[in-house]
Amino acid sequence: MTTPPSRAPSPSPAPRSPAPAPADRTWAAHYDALAGVELPPGPYTQVSEWERRSLYLLGRDRYRGFGDVVELGSGGGGSTLALAQGLAENPRFDRTRDRLHAYDFFRVGRGTFASPKFFSDGEPGADGSFLADFRDHLADYLDLLEIHAGDLEQTSASAGDAPVELLHVDVAKTERVFRLVAGRFLPRLVPGSTVLHQDFASPRLPWLHHSTGALLPWIDVVGPPVRSTLAFVVREPIPADVLAGIARQEAGLDEQLALIADVQGLLGADWTGGIPFRDVLELSKAFAALHAGDPERAWRLAEPLQNVPYLAERRADHFDQLRRALAEPATRRS
Repeated sequence: MTTPPSRAPSPSPAPRSPAPAPADRTWAAHYDALAGVELPPGPYTQVSEWERRSLYLLGRDRYRGFGDVVELGSGGGGSTLALAQGLAENPRFDRTRDRLHAYDFFRVGRGTFASPKFFSDGEPGADGSFLADFRDHLADYLDLLEIHAGDLEQTSASAGDAPVELLHVDVAKTERVFRLVAGRFLPRLVPGSTVLHQDFASPRLPWLHHSTGALLPWIDVVGPPVRSTLAFVVREPIPADVLAGIARQEAGLDEQLALIADVQGLLGADWTGGIPFRDVLELSKAFAALHAGDPERAWRLAEPLQNVPYLAERRADHFDQLRRALAEPATRRS
């Protein structure tokens, strides 16, 4: 397909639509449609082509107009472009009112997890910013974007409390940032909201896994992950004390491991069959133990997983990290 043309804006903003009942939101058609989506080439992105297709379909078919669309970690714009292309084709998205909120440092440097490949010419400027490149890539959709450039702690401080209908999380690479996401964005979820965790295939980010387990009484995992991305829909209002506990990371290690196991029970391989999520989450338990300051338990959990072909091939550096932590003198860990 070609890049979707811009729709003429409606003369005045329409009122927000009410949130649909989660029972009305079936996902079988979403998975069935993935193979037939053809997107024009976009900028360099760290998400897969399958994930770009999924984001496009979410914007085109799933958005209903009852809340904001938020992307945390827009990077060079590949995922943002796919989502914007879908929203532009969705008659429920009002370009005079609705916005796709794009959050990122939009620069390379320590702590940003950004790639020099986000620069069109491959060379960072003096300030390390690739925001101009991002805007160029999204030139046809700038009218529907609200760009929040900088550290999430500052840029999200005035985000408000309006409901979030679609939340794409690709920024929670550290526990500090996850706490910000949990404290400032998860409380804005309402029944019908969709959350996408793009880094769900990363064992080094156990907070994504045990927090999802903590939410299971109030959410529905919609189906197998699309490559690295797990999606869930909020089924019932999430109690404020549960959300506060997640933001403060109150669960102890044993509870975290049990919550991860609850999520394991819902997952097999990803939609393409390439990522064995039960094994990935088993290794995530080891990193939960490591973050809790127990490298011995971490290694006990990880050691038998060295025989899992996917983990041995794709996550060898994870085992190396756990071995180094185990060998480190206890005095240096304290």
